[in-house]
Amino acid sequence: MGKMLRLDKYLADMQVGSRTEVKQMMKKGQVVVDGVKVLKPEQKIDIEKAEVLVNGQRVGYAEYEYWMLHKPAGVVSATEDRHDKTVVELLKDSMRKDLFPVGRLDKDTEGLLLITNDGELAHELLSPKKHVDKTYFAHIDGVVTAEDVTAFKEGLDIGEEKLTMPAELVILKTDKAKNRSEIEVTIREGKFHQVKRMFEAVGKTVIYLKRLSMGSLVLDETLALGEARPLTEEELADLKAGKAKPDKNCTKKKENFIAEDPDKQASVKQVIDYDTMEAAIFDLDGTLIDSMWMWYRIDEEFLGQFGCPVPADLQKSIEGMSFTETAEYFKRRFTFLPYSVEQLKTIWNQMAYDKYAHEVTTKPGLMEYLEFLKKKGIKTGIATSNSRELAKAALHNLGLMPYFDSIRTSCEVEHGKPAPDIYLLVAKDLGAKEGNCLVFEDVPAGLMAGNSAGMTTCAVADAFSSHMEKEKRELSKFWVNDYREMM
Repeated sequence: MGKMLRLDKYLADMQVGSRTEVKQMMKKGQVVVDGVKVLKPEQKIDIEKAEVLVNGQRVGYAEYEYWMLHKPAGVVSATEDRHDKTVVELLKDSMRKDLFPVGRLDKDTEGLLLITNDGELAHELLSPKKHVDKTYFAHIDGVVTAEDVTAFKEGLDIGEEKLTMPAELVILKTDKAKNRSEIEVTIREGKFHQVKRMFEAVGKTVIYLKRLSMGSLVLDETLALGEARPLTEEELADLKAGKAKPDKNCTKKKENFIAEDPDKQASVKQVIDYDTMEAAIFDLDGTLIDSMWMWYRIDEEFLGQFGCPVPADLQKSIEGMSFTETAEYFKRRFTFLPYSVEQLKTIWNQMAYDKYAHEVTTKPGLMEYLEFLKKKGIKTGIATSNSRELAKAALHNLGLMPYFDSIRTSCEVEHGKPAPDIYLLVAKDLGAKEGNCLVFEDVPAGLMAGNSAGMTTCAVADAFSSHMEKEKRELSKFWVNDYREMM
């Protein structure tokens, strides 16, 4: 017998409709399995052998899809966006609705992008511990020199806690008259805007960027911009050949993988007893929504008005602080600021509001997991260090507001994270015992807060905090790349 799956999930996965719509189709007798009309959505079928028809049309099943996209500029690396076309929308022949880009290319960057629903493979390619090579071609404003090649090889200070890992820079062409260069560079990390920041560190500017390869996967240059094709069996095998072997003592379930530490995997269903869980409490930025990138830009723009660069240790210094505590910290550290604490908060809200209301996106698999918790009768809450105004703007924009029973900010408690106050407050709101609560966080201070509250902590992968992965893993019970891993 092959893998068994609920019929409503089978059809929803294949984009026939939402689970609610699929149930209506069944009630109308529009769904037939192996020649028999099926009325019960919970009926399980063999995905390899069952013949499924909807309104007389056969619906096959693909458990995983792997697409190579030649990403054009102007398209965002996201699954949904209210203003820009997403990379997923460029896939014309995909079967599944849960595809996501593996990593991100900036909106103005072109080139290779892998799109799949295989969270395990995505983790292996994106994990900082794997050091997967990524090669880019770029046009540079400035003449790239041998000294730059050496600097890239030795590591550069791009405002992080550590220097970048050694990168291989190859000069293809230079034009001193036009002050331009063409290069290829191979990096082994995936820090925010890393290639652009590395060239800024040597006094030059990237004016065009294209990714050529990621690990063993090389861009098929016969693909026009915006075109995509499935990976060949050889390409997929080569990508998977570099994957770390799971701990032989663990039970492997491809669709339910989550890491307890860098070297072990565990099936969530075997560890979390959802029948005893009363609540799930989420941080907002970097946990529910992909927004941490924005705050670096805001800090850069705000401090830049006063000719002050963003200190390399700023994000770590304010990690976990409430909105008010952050403003107070800025007043102490940047004594030249002519604003009061309340004025700072107002300015930051104004700078960020439009982005929260229109630009931020949800983390992979979030909506499906919230639906899962809802069906389980598990209450949900938000414990954020952000302002209530920005939190509401994002939640309304993304349609998340109806899912949460409590929303609290760190400004409402005496101490921000890593103190447990805010998580204890949300648990009280939800009427849940601390020991029966899950906490989802993207930074160490938040995980410390959850642990101090006596709750089960889950570290959420986020590109902006990738340099903290080791610490996050040590502080958490589970590691989450995609919320669908939790179902």
